[in-house]
Amino acid sequence: MKKYARAVSLMFTGAFAAFAQAPSVPPGGVVNVASYALNQPDKRVAPGELIAIFGSNLASGIAYADSIPISTSLGDVQSVTFNGTPAPILFVSGGQINVQLPWELSAPSSGTSNVTVVVTRSSTGASAPVQTPIGEFSPGIFTAPASGAGQALALIYPDNAIAAPTGSISGRLTRPAKPGDILQIYCTGLGPVMEPGSGSNPPDGSPPQGTTNTVGTPTVTIGGITAPLQFSGLAPGFVGLYQINVQVPTSAPTGSAVSLQIQLGGLTSTAQATIAVAAQ
Repeated sequence: MKKYARAVSLMFTGAFAAFAQAPSVPPGGVVNVASYALNQPDKRVAPGELIAIFGSNLASGIAYADSIPISTSLGDVQSVTFNGTPAPILFVSGGQINVQLPWELSAPSSGTSNVTVVVTRSSTGASAPVQTPIGEFSPGIFTAPASGAGQALALIYPDNAIAAPTGSISGRLTRPAKPGDILQIYCTGLGPVMEPGSGSNPPDGSPPQGTTNTVGTPTVTIGGITAPLQFSGLAPGFVGLYQINVQVPTSAPTGSAVSLQIQLGGLTSTAQATIAVAAQ
């Protein structure tokens, strides 16, 4: 009887193992987590930025990182590696994983090269390697809701109102920006920074220690008009999140959905991120 029970147990164990599928990441499944590379043929990612990995069987359930520095494992996801380097993991689910692309990955100063992405789970093993392009920059603006299109996460200093039509976002202070207002734009993919003391990027999975500045200087346009730049660096207290401060120009067009774009390293973020602008 014991032999029979053991045989049945082994049979079901083998059956479940057969049905369990390894994680899978399709070509093109790795994108900037802010823009999702909407309507952009260039889907490169950049060291230090926050990225989303789409696929199937990526994790057994939903889990969020809850400590700093951010770990390179989360839930049953043992690792997400890029050319063998493990990435800090912020979020996992069956169809999406969000990570910070390791700073130490080598990216060309112009054009792109490829890195190999592998997702490994404790229960089902590793995904087949997939190539994704990497470059020095990959600017993308965060939007609300998180889709890469629509209302940009641009706050008006100092009241932190979102530059959106008044009352358009439940539970948040919103108002159109006006000429002369200072905007704090939250984005990712602005490339290397200079951290005080070290003179280089922060460690993977850690926020900056003090005020950083991006090595590259972005250009921000509001409705196609260049906005005076005041600051470009990592947002204090956050991992992989950048902040750009600009002043709304007097000649900026008005409206409830004026395009907000970042240009850096020959790349321009999608025109689908917008803010509300009112006359003075």
